[in-house]
Amino acid sequence: MKFIQFVFAFIFFNAISLHLTYSQKLNAVDAIVLKYPKNFDNTEELAEKIDKDFNSDYDKARAIYSWIAFNIKYDYAAFLNPPQAMRFSYRNEAEKQKKIQEFNNQILQKAFRSKKAVCEGFTLLFQHLTALVEIKSEIIRGDSKTRLADIGRKSTSSNHAWNIALIDGKWRLIDVTWGQGYYDGNKGRMVKDFDPVYFDTEPDYFFAKHFPDSGSFLNRKLNKDEFLNGPLIYNKTITGDYKIITPESGIIEVNNGDKITFAIKNISKSDTFYYLNKKNQPVRIVNSKEKRGSLEFQVTFDNTIGNHITFYLDTNSIASFKVIQK
Repeated sequence: MKFIQFVFAFIFFNAISLHLTYSQKLNAVDAIVLKYPKNFDNTEELAEKIDKDFNSDYDKARAIYSWIAFNIKYDYAAFLNPPQAMRFSYRNEAEKQKKIQEFNNQILQKAFRSKKAVCEGFTLLFQHLTALVEIKSEIIRGDSKTRLADIGRKSTSSNHAWNIALIDGKWRLIDVTWGQGYYDGNKGRMVKDFDPVYFDTEPDYFFAKHFPDSGSFLNRKLNKDEFLNGPLIYNKTITGDYKIITPESGIIEVNNGDKITFAIKNISKSDTFYYLNKKNQPVRIVNSKEKRGSLEFQVTFDNTIGNHITFYLDTNSIASFKVIQK
C-alpha cells in the first residue's frame, strides 16, 4: 500500500512541477528560439534570423528543429482525413519534378502559415529551412513503431517521414514531428510537449522506432525482424539511455509460473521501478541486482500479468513486451 501511495504522490508532484521539467529540457539554443516570434512574414525571414543568431551548422539545425517543434502542431484531423493523392500530367521528367516541387512548396508554406501539419509538412519545412541556411538535408519515408499492437507485427508499412541532415560531415537522424508532442489516447487529442530527444538521435534507438522504406541507412542494412519483434521503447528510454540488454525480443512466450530474466542499462536498485498488472496495480521489482551498469531482475509470469507487460521508472514508461501464454 505504501508503494502505491508513493506512486500516486509522485504523479501529483510531477503534474504541479511540469513547467520546471519543461524548462529543464531546453538547452541554450532552445531557450533563444523560444523567445522568437510565433509568426514571421516568410520562411526566408526566419532562416535569416537563425543564420544571424547561431554560428555552427549544428546549432542552426537545432534552432530549426526547435522553432518548428515549438510552433507547429500535429494536425490529427488531417491525419484522420487525408487529402486525395496528388494527380497531374507532365510531358517530361523535368516538368514532373517542377510540379512536385511546386506541390511540396505549397505543403510546407501551408504548415508555416497555419501552424498545423502532418509529418509530410514537418519534414518538408525542415528541409526547406535547412536549405536556406545552407545545410543539406533529406526526407526519409518509412514505418514507425509507437503502440503496443506494433510489437510482433508481420510486416512494415510506409506511414511516417523524418529527416536526415548532414552536419559537420555526419548524417544526423531527426524527427521533428515527434519532437513537437504526442497523441494522448486517453484524452483523444494531440498534446504539445517539446522533446529534444529526436534531434540527432542515436541510430540504435532511432531505428528501434523507425524503419525506412529502403531498409537501410548509409549503406547499412537494417534488420526488419528486429524492428517488428523488438520491445517497444519510449522517449524516456532514449533520454536516460535505458538500453534493454535482455531479452532481445519484445515477444515473451511463457508457461504459467515461468521466470524470465530482464536486464536494463542505467537503472539502479534504489530507483522506483515497477510494472502494472492486469488490474493496473503497480508491482515493484524486488530481488534485483546491479550488474555491469544494468539492473538485472526476474519476473514470474502468471495469470496476474496480461497480454503485455510495461516497465516504469517513476511515472515514465521504459519498455513494453508482448506476452504470449503457451
